[in-house]
Amino acid sequence: MKPKQIFVSILAVLFVFPLMGFAQQAPNTGSIEVITTFDYPGTGNSTEPQKINERGDVVGAYIDSLGVTRGFVRFSDGSFSDPIVDPNDTVGFTEGRGINNSRTVVGDYVSSDGTEHGFFLSGGAFTEYDVPGATNTAVLGINNPGDFNGTFDPGSGTLQAFVSRGGTITSWSVPAALATLAYEINDSKQLTVGYYVDASGIIHGYYRDADGTLHFPIDPSGSTTTILFGDNNRNWVVGRYTDASGVTHGLFFVPPDTFFTFDYPGSTFTSLNGISSQGFICGRYVDASGIAHGFIARVKGIPPTNKAGTELKPFNSRSSVTPPKPVAR
Repeated sequence: MKPKQIFVSILAVLFVFPLMGFAQQAPNTGSIEVITTFDYPGTGNSTEPQKINERGDVVGAYIDSLGVTRGFVRFSDGSFSDPIVDPNDTVGFTEGRGINNSRTVVGDYVSSDGTEHGFFLSGGAFTEYDVPGATNTAVLGINNPGDFNGTFDPGSGTLQAFVSRGGTITSWSVPAALATLAYEINDSKQLTVGYYVDASGIIHGYYRDADGTLHFPIDPSGSTTTILFGDNNRNWVVGRYTDASGVTHGLFFVPPDTFFTFDYPGSTFTSLNGISSQGFICGRYVDASGIAHGFIARVKGIPPTNKAGTELKPFNSRSSVTPPKPVAR
């Protein structure tokens, strides 16, 4: 397989990878409660939110019944943008990946030769972005000062993470990793989060301090795969992990070692992808027919300040959302 095909495959598989769970809470710490669910308009669309800004706008992508991927923004009033399609996307693959308070959207698309490119969308205008010299680029997050981050292939087939701060690009890889991706940098630049693929092909979370120190692997007890997707200005982190039975759970993480779990009631898949500084979270779950739906949730109470216990007590969300039917397994 060619390096550019590997690049697209890693991003696409991890973007739609299905798994499962139910709502939980660390004792005397707080909870995550669903506020609403939503779907991008249209029959059979799978809706996959990615990030949420301080205004409550959510960026993401949806996959239609023909397998075409388009970006979208769900505005804080509940309305949706038109489908986001990069003008150079000729193969039906454009993703919205990040959004800041000025509603600048970043993401990636695939051109006719199968190459992945990053883009910026602001004021209705698209600007293509590629890390200089890269054969593939995906822009995965943007903060309010305009710093942005993502991943690129320098031509070796090994993906590297990058961040652009004030126009200066810094790249890195977790030692011996087959791929390293940076998903979000917060406004203070204290914390960049993402994941990497180790030499055995196992996926782990990591985070990077402002001084460049890498902390890895970040894996909850009992996990076999961990992905960190988003952070906020309080250094709260969200993502997902898979356990040994193949069940995947939404993950709330406070560095360096505090975790608690959220699972959408009755679902076969829960992923937490973005979090605002107010504690609002965007994510998705998958219903019994395999369709993904977006949701907005919130952190209530005080997140844990000490390492969570090995057993998390179940917590039933007081949301008015009707859980989907359980999936047979």
